[in-house]
Amino acid sequence: MKRTIFRLSGVVLLSLLFTSCIVSKKKFDAETARAEKEKAEKIALGKKLDEQVDINKKLNATNGELKNNIAALNGRIGRLKDSIGNLENSVRELNNRINVLGDEKENTKRQLNSTKEQIASQRQRLEQLQALLDQQQQAAEALRSKIAEALKGFNSNELTIKMKNGKVYISMQESLLFPSGSAIVNPKGKDALSKVASVLNTGSDININIEGHTDSIPIRTAKFADNWELSTARATSIAHVLIDEYQVSPAKLVASGRSEYDPIAPNSTPEGRGQNRRTEIILEPKLDELMKLMEKK
Repeated sequence: MKRTIFRLSGVVLLSLLFTSCIVSKKKFDAETARAEKEKAEKIALGKKLDEQVDINKKLNATNGELKNNIAALNGRIGRLKDSIGNLENSVRELNNRINVLGDEKENTKRQLNSTKEQIASQRQRLEQLQALLDQQQQAAEALRSKIAEALKGFNSNELTIKMKNGKVYISMQESLLFPSGSAIVNPKGKDALSKVASVLNTGSDININIEGHTDSIPIRTAKFADNWELSTARATSIAHVLIDEYQVSPAKLVASGRSEYDPIAPNSTPEGRGQNRRTEIILEPKLDELMKLMEKK
């Protein structure tokens, strides 16, 4: 009985030991498998960590490049902002210039319109002036023809008639009008003056200027101290003949002496001096409208 029990106890003990060994091996295998798994996971994790490190390095490098690119872009943006600011200033200046040019254009337009009006006014004035000048020329030519007709009996060495600057010049030599050194008009001279007066008295629109002229040889007599006095006296004497004897209106007349200072020929020859000893009756048709127009600004 005891032996049987002992055997049973041995069997049980062996069973327990065998079971224990089996359990320990399974546990060992499980732990080993778990350790291998953990090792594999650590290795995988290490690889992932290495990969992540590489990725982080690449990301850092990329971030650096991006930061550099961003800095470059920010710099470019700053320069573009400056350029935009300069362009805006240029645009403002251009707009201001455009406004100024617009104002100048308007001013120029107004000035041009004003100038056109002034030109039109000046053209009209010039046309009126030319018409009056033509009228004066025609009147002077008509007067010259009447004077020439009235004096056709006198020789050219005694008097000449010419037109100059719209005026009629009757140039009478000393030999026709006066004795040498005298201011008293002789009969033949009075005859010539009467014919001139007959024309002058036919109209009131003539200005008459009488000018006495001498040669350059000095004169000094009891009556005339020099050629100024002689030339003035002769002009005045002719004015008195026209007024007193032939009723020419004194309001038309101006008498003056020019002495030797307006010669028409050289005083170096007797012939030239003879031409310079003359009295000129200068006739100018009176055109009041012409004078008014010339006085306008």
